[in-house]
Amino acid sequence: VQLQASGGGLVQPGGSLRLSCAVSVYTVDVYGIGWFRQAPGKKRDAVSCISASDESIWYPDSVQGRFTFSRDIEKNMVYLEMTDLKPEDTGVYYCAIGWFTSGICTAEEFGRWGQGTLVTVSS
Repeated sequence: VQLQASGGGLVQPGGSLRLSCAVSVYTVDVYGIGWFRQAPGKKRDAVSCISASDESIWYPDSVQGRFTFSRDIEKNMVYLEMTDLKPEDTGVYYCAIGWFTSGICTAEEFGRWGQGTLVTVSS
């Protein structure tokens, strides 16, 4: 397994979760890494991506200020801290490795995907 996401679960609106992604084979400080969300019946959308070129972090407006990407280079792990969760944040969350460098982060820029972890935001 090259990427393994974990940390999902059921949380009430307004709550928080921290997702983790254990990475093997690839080093997290060399590649672009992204967190994606796929809601039922919808396409997979990026919620946070770090650039492979300048380490800038991209967030869509829908999660800006609520989600925070981080990584631990020593442990070769990446994380997604999610706060003030909303029902529309529900979905399966995936981590992925690719060649994202700038602009809007999309799934097409990532070639290696881990198994997802389910996040359900509901009261």
